[in-house]
Amino acid sequence: MAADRTSLDVTQRPWRALEQASVTAGASYDPTCDPLVRTIGVMGSAGGVLPSAVRERAYALGVAIAQSGRVLITGACPGLPYDAARGARDAGGLSVGISPALSRSEHILRYRSPVDAYDVIIYTGSGLMGREVDNIHSSDVVMIAGGRSGTLGEFSIAYDEGKLIGILAGSGGIADQLPDIVPRLGKRTGARLIYEADPATLVARCIEVYQTEHYKHPSVFAENPDEQESPSPA
Repeated sequence: MAADRTSLDVTQRPWRALEQASVTAGASYDPTCDPLVRTIGVMGSAGGVLPSAVRERAYALGVAIAQSGRVLITGACPGLPYDAARGARDAGGLSVGISPALSRSEHILRYRSPVDAYDVIIYTGSGLMGREVDNIHSSDVVMIAGGRSGTLGEFSIAYDEGKLIGILAGSGGIADQLPDIVPRLGKRTGARLIYEADPATLVARCIEVYQTEHYKHPSVFAENPDEQESPSPA
């Protein structure tokens, strides 16, 4: 049963625990020595055929993110990202949407996108493709669920910039095509991919890998920029 958010005291929301663990960024702050996962982004199908079982798993993904105490980032769009946002909100988490629109009015009327599952919506005015960059840059960990061409674009940005990427296995679309696509890229960027079918397990594994290893790597472009890219396989 969904939690009644009106009865949740703000100090009881799990994401508030991040405040106690946050590092104050001063002159001596080194982000490569900061293992804290603050935000997890969910990128996926906004339309098309979305089986109810996959939508339920996207919702469960949002619940797991909220219960882990992390802030959810999505593109403030319909479909699987919206299901994840609903899950995070119902579990008492903080849900942030990155909109392609200039305003709330344009978000609703032009892009036909929801507003009810978000605590905060950032109106970028960047359009659908431009908004994808903000989605990825705002997420410590990126998760892919289902997806079509837009999600493939978000994955490509995350992969090129060395992000830790969780894949909700068995969710269809691009997510299930990545095992075939990635070996053909022929490029080492420092990105790390984790495949899991269970949403809670996926969230837990991604957080563990980030905290123990991935935070040490810069999440920008190639890990070894002077190294030649290996050729793509035929």
